[in-house]
Amino acid sequence: MKPLLFYSTNGHSPQVDLRTALIQGQAPDRGLYLPVSIPTLPQEEIREFASLSYAEIASRILSRYTGGILDESVLQDLCCDAYDYPVPVEKVYGRVHVLRLDRGPTASFKDFAARMMARLIGRFVQEEGGSLNILTATSGDTGSAVASAFHNVPGIRVLVLFPIDEVSDRQRKQMTTLGGNIATLAVDGKFDDCQALVKQAFADPSLSEIPLSSANSINIGRLLPQSVYYFYAASRAAEPAEPVVFSVPSGNFGNMMGAVLAWRMGLPVRKLVVPVNANDEFPVFLASGDYHRIEPSKNCLSNAMNVGHPSNLARLVAVYGGCMDEKGFIHQPPDMGKMKNDLFSISVDDLETARTIRQAWDEHRLLLEPHGAVGWRGLQAYLEETPGSQTPCVSLETAHPAKFPDEIERQLGFLPEVPESLSRLDGLLEKYEKMDVDYPAFRDCLLANYSSR
Repeated sequence: MKPLLFYSTNGHSPQVDLRTALIQGQAPDRGLYLPVSIPTLPQEEIREFASLSYAEIASRILSRYTGGILDESVLQDLCCDAYDYPVPVEKVYGRVHVLRLDRGPTASFKDFAARMMARLIGRFVQEEGGSLNILTATSGDTGSAVASAFHNVPGIRVLVLFPIDEVSDRQRKQMTTLGGNIATLAVDGKFDDCQALVKQAFADPSLSEIPLSSANSINIGRLLPQSVYYFYAASRAAEPAEPVVFSVPSGNFGNMMGAVLAWRMGLPVRKLVVPVNANDEFPVFLASGDYHRIEPSKNCLSNAMNVGHPSNLARLVAVYGGCMDEKGFIHQPPDMGKMKNDLFSISVDDLETARTIRQAWDEHRLLLEPHGAVGWRGLQAYLEETPGSQTPCVSLETAHPAKFPDEIERQLGFLPEVPESLSRLDGLLEKYEKMDVDYPAFRDCLLANYSSR
């Protein structure tokens, strides 16, 4: 079986297989990898998912991408190892559900992608007998999920960059208390600054001797596993072959691109709701066709979505027939008509986010943190425009409310129950370095600590 090939959205790098795409992270031309042809699943197979476990569904879907480079039995074992925790699909009212993606080891949806990617990359690096350095920028949950997933994986070192004033205490502690092969840099800036430093490092020829890769959603290894939970949720919330409305709170657009891939793979979807916080560059783009990045990004309660220029927008534009470079310049416009038909997007500011947290609790005893509240408000806004709809709906809750205790207490007057994965962080020793937004200093740090010379 020939391996599936992946191309760069910038169009100037050779096509590669999944192994190379995972280890490179970003294409040499600074584009993002996408499959040359998105594999499709027959509807008969999708109907079978209702009786399968999460790990079994993951193996069925991911095998379409790993064929020719990984034995199916090995993939099955990796999926069982990665997905050993519950994935609740909770009915809230009528045919409206919440998909709780907050039950993994770091209480964030990022666990789903990071754990699978760590197992795949770890295996590939081990097979080649080499080493790899993972650079990751985080606005909240990515860093903790990646750090946890790659902790003590042989041959791999991880460096996480986070904006020092824009992550919660628990998010920070999840990254800074692991030690071992995990190092952290607290950047005196914003997430976009952290992401820009990482991207600049990948394009820097002076670092070519250091084997670097990314665990951000610019890495296709993050997106592919994220497509799985849409199939899983549909199999629990809808009848076979019945289209579903998904609401995906979005920042860097990796999560919603997982939904787009699932849709293109054959999952019946009625509409993809893409709510963002006050960083509203995407709903403005969807409405007008004009894209303008937000610099600097705006601080919001939903801090993991404080992104003024979503990296994965280049992938979305490519899937809809256009071309956007890494700076956000559109060289070829996508099919905006189809995009508007498929997607619904609104901006949810902090006042509306707080109001939604209170409303969801008061009306449904549904406990949401700020990101999940943005998703829930987006779904409600869509349903207000389509009254009487009987379509099954799934809104994503992407982080555990205990990660945001101050906001929950402020809005609801009580502290959320803390899962063991978070409570054990209390009292652990933190270790991290501080750094300004200074690329030469960052480059020197990499050369001093990660060069094999």
